[in-house]
Amino acid sequence: MTRTVHCRKHQQDLPGLDRPPFPGPKGEDIYQNISKQAWDEWQKHQTMLINERRLNMMNAEDRKFLQGEMDKFFSGEEYAQAEGYVPPSA
Repeated sequence: MTRTVHCRKHQQDLPGLDRPPFPGPKGEDIYQNISKQAWDEWQKHQTMLINERRLNMMNAEDRKFLQGEMDKFFSGEEYAQAEGYVPPSA
């Protein structure tokens, strides 16, 4: 049976993650409040940011930037986009 959470990003009840994405309070918060759909969307966006901005995950400042953008992404705030990216029209 699929777990359901009230997703902070989409503001509706959606299937949740199978387990926290990483250890600690932040991972537990995501597990309890972010849907699998929103997490998958973030993973794709995160990959674009890492590639387009040439972020180095060994660099603490780059990891801190990405963490901040993830928080903005899930809370509905304005978040960084890949430069020149135009989302496909629906």
